[in-house]
Amino acid sequence: MPMETARRVTKRRVRTRANLLDAAFAVFAAKGFGRVSIEEVCEAAGYSRGAFYSNFDSLDELFFALYQQRADLIADQVSGALALDGPDLDVPAAVDRVTEVLLLDRDWLLVKTDFLVHAARAPAVAETLLEHRARLREAIRERLARARGHTELPAVLADLDGAAHAVVAAYDGVTTQLLLDRDVARARVWLKQLLTALLTDGSTTDTTA
Repeated sequence: MPMETARRVTKRRVRTRANLLDAAFAVFAAKGFGRVSIEEVCEAAGYSRGAFYSNFDSLDELFFALYQQRADLIADQVSGALALDGPDLDVPAAVDRVTEVLLLDRDWLLVKTDFLVHAARAPAVAETLLEHRARLREAIRERLARARGHTELPAVLADLDGAAHAVVAAYDGVTTQLLLDRDVARARVWLKQLLTALLTDGSTTDTTA
């Protein structure tokens, strides 16, 4: 295949994959992951089943591509917000920056929660989901590790892994509440309070918000 033709094919394939991901996200959010078929995704994207299977083996694989997009975005947001302090880590200020930029998209949370229920019933899928979640915790762990020696974490967290797990658990809890009350602004306040309390002795937590 001539090089120019190969480039066009590659660009078309990238565009097709991106369109399938966008269409799948919209359909998953509207109907729920477990209620969507490959045919519905193809119809929404304007492609054939052949186009789908040339990019993904299953809806599970497509979801993980969506999940990776958002996990990478969240990891970048967290890492970027935490990196501004240099080697020292001003935890309250860093928490402010993280909670200001962190992805709190309700449609995505609906899709992710649907898939979590699906994964809970499928051990192989759950294992892959756990691997993806571990990447986000590792991004947080790495930044906390760079601050070690400059910033002390509460002893109750035990170690950096414990701190990373606690941060992700706080995010999970706040986003679950967000699904019910639909109040993004309040969710950011709660997340700020939780993370500040987790990563410091709690004395700087703003309880008046």
